Amino acid sequence: MKLKTKILFDLDGTLVDSQEGITKGVQYALKKDLGIEEPDLKKLCCFIGPPLALMFKEKYQVPDEKIEPLVATYRVYYDSIGQTQCKLYPGIEELLCHLKEQGYMLGVASSKPEGNCVEILKHHGVADYFDYIVGASLGPERREKVLVLEEAFRRMNVTNRSEIVLVGDTKYDAEGAHKAGVDCVGVTYGFGTREELIAAGAVAVFDTPQEVEEYLNGTEHEHK
Repeated sequence: MKLKTKILFDLDGTLVDSQEGITKGVQYALKKDLGIEEPDLKKLCCFIGPPLALMFKEKYQVPDEKIEPLVATYRVYYDSIGQTQCKLYPGIEELLCHLKEQGYMLGVASSKPEGNCVEILKHHGVADYFDYIVGASLGPERREKVLVLEEAFRRMNVTNRSEIVLVGDTKYDAEGAHKAGVDCVGVTYGFGTREELIAAGAVAVFDTPQEVEEYLNGTEHEHK
């Protein structure tokens, strides 16, 4: 028995491994605009998932007036190089193909700018699986996950939020889903942890795309 009929996916850490492009983009922006050298890219993995502006402020205490220029510098790198430095996780295309064949409405809801989302999905040949691809705005208007989700609901004409679920890999996905009044199913192969997803309210957490498919189809009991 299907639990949901409309499925939204986060992008970074859920559909694609985007660690290299994002961390190198942040590294580039920090050095160019702030003179900060950060040779250890692993220390920049915290930028994957949440809005960039939020993380620049939290991790480096960047003053408000420097946030938007810093994000713009990051975009210079990411739009030209970074968005090509990612790859689909194993099993994702099969998951999307199976879900589409079974009649689900599929969408993407990402805190990455919408244009980048479209280009990445097209690059990997999976854009056509999605009925809707919704991302953040380039400016600050629509960056938080809950705002991206609300825009996705608007485009999808969602009237019953109990029919929709978000699949994501970090606490930001689970928290955004909670604020938007929908369930979040977490995955552990991305950039978050099982513990943080559970603490943030994920209804179930799985280790592989196949397990996610089984759960969505009601053929496997949820586990955390």
